Amino acid sequence: MSLIKKTRISENYFGQVVIGPPGSGKTTYCEKVYTFYKDKLNRKVEVVNLDPANENMSYKPNIDIMQLITVEDVMQNCHLGPNGALMYCMEYLEENFDWLLNQLMHIKDSYIIFDMPGQVELYTHHESIKKIFLKLEKLNYHLCAVHLVDSHYCSDPPKFISTLLLSLSTMMQIALPHVNVLSKADLLKKHSFKLNFGLDFYTDVLNLEYLLELLDDGPFTNKYKKLNAAIVGLIQDYSLVSFIPLNVHSGKSLLELKNAIDKANGYIYGSGEERSIQALLSCAVGARTESERFDVDYL
Repeated sequence: MSLIKKTRISENYFGQVVIGPPGSGKTTYCEKVYTFYKDKLNRKVEVVNLDPANENMSYKPNIDIMQLITVEDVMQNCHLGPNGALMYCMEYLEENFDWLLNQLMHIKDSYIIFDMPGQVELYTHHESIKKIFLKLEKLNYHLCAVHLVDSHYCSDPPKFISTLLLSLSTMMQIALPHVNVLSKADLLKKHSFKLNFGLDFYTDVLNLEYLLELLDDGPFTNKYKKLNAAIVGLIQDYSLVSFIPLNVHSGKSLLELKNAIDKANGYIYGSGEERSIQALLSCAVGARTESERFDVDYL
């Protein structure tokens, strides 16, 4: 009998699915969030690695897809390139969903962080990952997609428009509660990336007509004015994309993102976590906001 049929679905499970292009900082984020939730929030948390090419993990996953299948093995045995091998691995995981479910059944009362592959095709039109998490949703796994993109794309209008399209396409395809994140936001100031507008313009994604003017003046993009207008209009018509800037080295930033993710998937922390937060906040002095007070203890 399938594990799906034998699994009780009366309990509720919560977690986040960490996705984003290669180099956006997914694995680093998973490590930092795991430590933050566990040590600072007293939240029971586990990391699940579902990236079959993730050989440089800075954390120890509770579940690792590389025990089931790896990109390297698929490339050697099936004579596929890295992209084809990665898609094959996700299709193999979909076909062997019972393996994943059996592993998850051994995680009791823990918040789950899924570290995912970086190939964007898996989230824009490939079906396997979507189907895997749809099955988990039916088993009362309340998940939120955390989509990381590198914040330096804000410094280049064409790249930022591409980022908006990628985020919108991913939101429509994955069909999970969704939080878009501008990762490595601290590097914007450190490396003095020149932004044409204030950071709020890029996080709130409002008034893209101003960005359209920059596209129309660009040496390459100015010959595609109608296409530029159509793309900007599409993004604004859906009005779904916004971003939260993230500095993984800042407790304040991690706390603000945590609040947004918990709100998206309906997670309500337990009494142990509540006492932990209250104890940390009680150590702060002055009438600061919750995030600012927490940061005093964390940094």
